[in-house]
Amino acid sequence: MVSIPNSFCAGCGHGLLNRLIAEVIEENGYEDKTIITLGVGCSCNMNHSWNGDKIQTAHGRGASTATGIKVARPDLLSIAYQGDGDAYVIGLAETLNAAYRNTNITVFVVNNNNFAMTGGQMSWTTMPGQKTTTSEAGRDPLVTGFPIKVPEIVAGFDQVAYVARGSVHSAKEINNLKKYVKNAIEAQLHNEGYSLVEVLAPCPTNWGMNLEKSVAWMEKEVLPYYQVGTLRERTGK
Repeated sequence: MVSIPNSFCAGCGHGLLNRLIAEVIEENGYEDKTIITLGVGCSCNMNHSWNGDKIQTAHGRGASTATGIKVARPDLLSIAYQGDGDAYVIGLAETLNAAYRNTNITVFVVNNNNFAMTGGQMSWTTMPGQKTTTSEAGRDPLVTGFPIKVPEIVAGFDQVAYVARGSVHSAKEINNLKKYVKNAIEAQLHNEGYSLVEVLAPCPTNWGMNLEKSVAWMEKEVLPYYQVGTLRERTGK
């Protein structure tokens, strides 16, 4: 694939995930046989930098659109690329129904703990005490609930192919993340069913921190709650 500068904010994790997905697609020879469905959010920036076939869908409808692509063209690799607000709040029903049906698609969700593109509002993944534009005093879980763990919910469905959570906060975890990306994509290519990979990523712009402080905050607050690793192993390998 042709290298094109990404258009994400400085320090954002989206660009790293974009590269890993592109590498795995290329390694499997699917550069011309992939359609990525983009959710509404920071993922929209891939419209400017992703040199491959893509569809911009309505807010929260990534899994539904990716499902439609797979039904119409089962020979293609169908990937939904979304943020936590898009996949877990606006589109939670679509996300869970695609998983429950074990639709043979691959879903990547970037979890940066807020609605990043629309101004940094509180998401269902926002951490307790985290300040956002709609939780200026910090999120109170007694009022708004605790951060949602969708991968753990999906991993509990008996029929899904693969579920993992990775992170881009360190070189070690980026290397591990590529393994998760590879498993998720190849599960679809082998017709094993639905795969979900959540990716923890910094959002320096909306968190109001530089990258160094963002990574430190992730290590202190986010990683202990959202533990990384494989949550559902592939059985069809």
